[in-house]
Amino acid sequence: MEINKNQDNTDFMKETIKKRPLNKRKLMQRTLITAAMAVIFGLVACFTFLLLEPVISKKLYPEEEPDKVVFVEETEENEILPEDMIADDSQMQPEPTEAPALEDEQIAQVLSEMELGVEDYISLLDSVGEIAWKVSQSIVTVVGVTADVGWLDNEHESEGAVSGVVVADNGRELLILANTKSIDEADSLKVAFADGEEYEASIKKKDNNTGLAVLFIPKSKINSDTLEMAQAVTLGTSGGNLAGNPIIALGRPVGTEGSLCYGNITSTGNTIRLPDSNYKYMTTDIYGSSSASGVLVNLQGQVIGIIDMSYNSSDMKNLVSAIGISELKRLVESLSNDKNIPYFGIYGVDVTQEANEELGVPFGAYITEIDMDSPAMDAGIQSGDVITKLNETEINNYQELVKELLIEEPERELAIELMRQGPDGYTEMKLEAVLGLKQE
Repeated sequence: MEINKNQDNTDFMKETIKKRPLNKRKLMQRTLITAAMAVIFGLVACFTFLLLEPVISKKLYPEEEPDKVVFVEETEENEILPEDMIADDSQMQPEPTEAPALEDEQIAQVLSEMELGVEDYISLLDSVGEIAWKVSQSIVTVVGVTADVGWLDNEHESEGAVSGVVVADNGRELLILANTKSIDEADSLKVAFADGEEYEASIKKKDNNTGLAVLFIPKSKINSDTLEMAQAVTLGTSGGNLAGNPIIALGRPVGTEGSLCYGNITSTGNTIRLPDSNYKYMTTDIYGSSSASGVLVNLQGQVIGIIDMSYNSSDMKNLVSAIGISELKRLVESLSNDKNIPYFGIYGVDVTQEANEELGVPFGAYITEIDMDSPAMDAGIQSGDVITKLNETEINNYQELVKELLIEEPERELAIELMRQGPDGYTEMKLEAVLGLKQE
C-alpha cells in the first residue's frame, strides 16, 4: 500500500488548557460581600432572638403573677356592729342585781392590796419591750442616694434616710411602705434591714398627695434568714376615739435609726384634707425630732399610724404625730398592687346629724372645694353639692365616696347623683364624669 507522502503529520501538535488567571480584586469583593452578608444574617438572627426570646420563655416557662395584696378592714375598737345589737329572747340574760356600794375604807384597802412594786413595773416594761422588739424586726431604713457635683466639678454622693415598714409579701417581692418626701430627689434607693443586710430597692407606686410610696425588693435577692425575720406587719385600726391609749413609736421617732419611744395618743380629732381623701391625724405626747419617721404601734403589736411630722402646727412641731392607718389601707393596697390611682379633684366632709336636722342638708358626701381644671369641675360639680350615689353605690358619707373612687380606674366613666341647693331647697341632679390619672 502506498503512503501518501503529502499527508500532514500532526503528531508534534499538543493541546494545553490554561487556567484562568486569578483575579484578586474580584476575589476580595466576593469575600467582603460574603462577610457582610454573614454579619447582616447574624444581626437579623440576634434581633429576632431578642424579640422572640421573652415570648418563647413565657410560653415554655410561664412566670407566676404576684399575689394580690388585700388588707382586711377591721372593726373599730369601740364600734358596735348592728348584728351585735340584735338578740333573741333566749339570748337575753336577766339583769344582774346591783352590787352593794363599797365604803371608802374598803376601796382604800382594795387599792393598797393592788399596789404595784418595782418588780411589777419591770415586768410590765419587759412585756411592752417584747412587743416593740417583734415589730422592729419588720422596720427597715430606706436610704436615698443622690449624686452631687461640687463647685470643683468633683462628684460625691449624699444620703438621706427614712424609716419604712414591711407591709406585704406578694410571693415574688417584699413590699415596703415608706414616706419618701425627704428622699424624693434620690437617684437610687437602698434598704437596710434589722439584721444589717442591705439591698437595692425600686419604687412600685407612689402617691404624691401623702408622699407615701411602696418599694419592692425581689425575694430572690434576699437571703433566707432576712426573709424569715422581716415578716409583714399587721395593720390595725385607727378608728374610734383612741385618745389616751398607750402606743409605741418605732423607726426614727427621735431622728436616729432604731430609736424607740413609749407614750400615749393625745388627740385624734384633726383631719388632713387632700384631693379625693381625708385622713385622721393622730398626735402623741412623745417629744421627738421634727424629721421623725416610722410607725405607731398599739399594745397588740399592730401598726395604727404612719409617722408624718409635716402637718404639725408651729407650736408642736416636735411632738410625734401620725396619719391613721384605717384611712390609708385602701391607698396602700392600691400602691402595693401597682394600681393607677384615679383623680377626681374634690374635697369634702360628712353631713352631720345636726346639719341634716337643723339645715335640711341631705346625707351624703358634702363637697367643700374643687380643684381647678379637674374631672369634677369638668363634670359640673360645685362646692355645696351633696353626692348621694356613685354608679350603683349609695353614698352616705364622704369616706364612702373616697373608698369607691379608689376602687375605680382612670379614664372610667362615672354616673353621679347629687343634691344641689337652690331657691326652693335641694333638688336632685344626675351628672357624668371621666376620672383622670393622679400624677406620681
